[in-house]
Amino acid sequence: MIMPRGSDQLLLPVNPFFIAFSLLAALAVNLLPFGRHAALPDLLAVVLVFWNVHQPRRVGVGFAFLFGLLLDVHEGALLGQHALSYTLLSFGAIMMHRRMLWFGVVEQALQTVPLFFVAHLVALLVRLMAGGMFPGWWLLLAPLLEAVLWPLATLLLLAPQRRAPDPDQNRPL
Repeated sequence: MIMPRGSDQLLLPVNPFFIAFSLLAALAVNLLPFGRHAALPDLLAVVLVFWNVHQPRRVGVGFAFLFGLLLDVHEGALLGQHALSYTLLSFGAIMMHRRMLWFGVVEQALQTVPLFFVAHLVALLVRLMAGGMFPGWWLLLAPLLEAVLWPLATLLLLAPQRRAPDPDQNRPL
């Protein structure tokens, strides 16, 4: 991972089991029956984008497609609706992952808003083309709420990689 400017802390390598656990936990939260309000943030999308930005070689577009298909099957949606939106979301995150790592967490959250907006727009267009109903203007609130969740996701998902401060002053790392 590229060290952002002003960061004086090296991160430990990420555990692949922690990546899998976080993705499955986010999928489990998405599967909970909270109702079908359009403004609910998509936690799986936030975690997918986080790992696409921080570990693009481990979590790629294929994982996004697989999780999208799982969510399509669970919700009974048009098969491929979430898969297409998650795939485009992951592609966009991977394309801009190097640039995003140079910014702070708040600036990263601002850069994720267009990604989340496009993902929701694609899912909406597919739903409307298949004859579904417009869910309402509350849908515009979901990408903003997902961007608000970005700093919390960063704090929680980078926590296992942070090193404890080393009191030994003779070691350079």
